[in-house]
Amino acid sequence: MNIQDTEALQRLWDRFSREQMAAIPPEERRAFEQQFQERFSELLQSGAAEPKGSDGFVDLLGFGAKGAVPFEDMTYPHLKPDFDDDIVPTQVHAAADLYFINRYEEAKVFRVVEVLLRLFQAGRMRGTRGPGMNQLYRLQKWNVLRYTARDRQIAYGRAFNYGNGPMPPGAVVNRNFHRQFVTFLTSVAQYFRDLQVGEVIRSGGSLEHRAFASVATVQRHGLDLRYALDRSTYGNIYALTMETANYLKQVMTLLDAPDIKKAFDANTKWNVVEIVSQRYLGGMADISQQAKMAESGRHVLKFVADQEFKTGTDPLLFQSEMRAIGQHAEAWLAAYRTTRGTRGRAGAPRDVGEMFGLGRHRADAMELVDI
Repeated sequence: MNIQDTEALQRLWDRFSREQMAAIPPEERRAFEQQFQERFSELLQSGAAEPKGSDGFVDLLGFGAKGAVPFEDMTYPHLKPDFDDDIVPTQVHAAADLYFINRYEEAKVFRVVEVLLRLFQAGRMRGTRGPGMNQLYRLQKWNVLRYTARDRQIAYGRAFNYGNGPMPPGAVVNRNFHRQFVTFLTSVAQYFRDLQVGEVIRSGGSLEHRAFASVATVQRHGLDLRYALDRSTYGNIYALTMETANYLKQVMTLLDAPDIKKAFDANTKWNVVEIVSQRYLGGMADISQQAKMAESGRHVLKFVADQEFKTGTDPLLFQSEMRAIGQHAEAWLAAYRTTRGTRGRAGAPRDVGEMFGLGRHRADAMELVDI
């Protein structure tokens, strides 16, 4: 389809849609608006296909079979916006699991296991033939992890800019992850708060179609977050995450072994983590908050990896899709707000800083600080 025909089709479609929408009752228009837009996009894409043996760029230069072709007779160059879809979902999924592992690292789970191995080696743990002691023996004998704690710290730094691990020269570091993640979760939380306000103040049929929450804001923050994770999680991140995730699964089983819990007079595996941290690691971490941030953070990042964030989506459909992470966003923010070191933590715009009780002046300063 040439440029002239494409412009004519655009005008005819605008007139057609205007006439048809005017004939549809107001309460039914929303159901047809999105369908009309999608159908018109399909017509443009199918019409933009170049005929066999034709090349729009060659025709533009005058080197085609027809020689120099007027602009109005050239094939319309339909440009497809595909930047937001050009990612590797596997990498973002691996980043979600790596975030879960990082929170457990902050809860000192890996360091607790290292302490148990040292105590087992030195004969300072009561027990001989229990399942926990057997697992400690296997861990000590086979040294199952190929990627060490140093490798994990490098991965956290690359993907999230967390920790103090050395960065390989030339590696891409996701320096704005924390800022983008907090901003995205805050926009999701604000989206549902606005919807609740909207439900309260609606009082008539015409208000039913008014937008009470910004879909575009949530989509934009989600796309930025996903893109930054995708560009920084190449290389060994996937392999490291899969190995460490399997190791962490075994570690949590070890800590829940009855003889291990008995050795520390503990009722649960998290009691073991707490007691060992207090006795040998200088104090316990924010275990409850870190566990919740691990659960909700991973859930949100996996959702971001699979979500299309398609511009112009039906607001009701978007609301239904976002409901899967609404409570997780609020849960993560609530846990993050009560962790140590939240005050003064860079990585949030002004509204997020004020939400965390930092005060306007401190929040203003945070906007100028890179993570």
